[in-house]
Amino acid sequence: MSFFNTNPTTATKTLRVLAHLLSYPDAELRAHLPELQTALHEERALSGARLAELDALITRLSRRRPLDVEADHVELFDRGRGTALHLFEHVHGDSRDRGPAMVDLCQTYEAAGLFLAPGELPDHLTVVLQYASTQPQAQAKAFLGEIAHILQVILSALLRREAAHACVLAALLDLAGEKAQAVTVPPEPELDESWAEPMAFDGCSTQGQARPGQPQPIQIVRTPVRTATQVTPGASA
Repeated sequence: MSFFNTNPTTATKTLRVLAHLLSYPDAELRAHLPELQTALHEERALSGARLAELDALITRLSRRRPLDVEADHVELFDRGRGTALHLFEHVHGDSRDRGPAMVDLCQTYEAAGLFLAPGELPDHLTVVLQYASTQPQAQAKAFLGEIAHILQVILSALLRREAAHACVLAALLDLAGEKAQAVTVPPEPELDESWAEPMAFDGCSTQGQARPGQPQPIQIVRTPVRTATQVTPGASA
């Protein structure tokens, strides 16, 4: 991960562990699963029931064949909009509003003294959680609360697919002080349909900017939380 902090908060380790559990499960991540599990239990930011669910996920990731675990991750998070971990995918789709929203989020990170690694996108949930982990407890909870409606949508899509990773989204909603429950979401289109090009002069995409005369996607706007935290070399989580 690319974010580092010298001022841990109450749920710092938990947020970073949850970020790792949503990351691509390569050999390095799988090797550190026992440490991640220990960190969750030491911090105890989550209920015992939720920790038990996360234990089951960690066990599943550690015992299944590596190729199967990696393939499942790609199928779950990289194919289909409902379970996408890029938050603005759920808010702006492919519309022109997504670019300015990305810039705003980068500025929020930079105001806190945090900078993205090359190739990282600011709206990916793993990056968002790393940022939240650097903030004081009240600000981190409020920040998660602002994106709770998106977390609910992703949770609902994961529950629909009976995915073991649903417990990670449920844990995030717990930390936000929100009830983790499924909400009604429209069925996902087939992959070919979601990638279809729009008709000329008929909007930016089938799922992005609306056609003329239709409501436009909303944009999340928030006041950056400025801290005195400085970036120092080291490893997070």
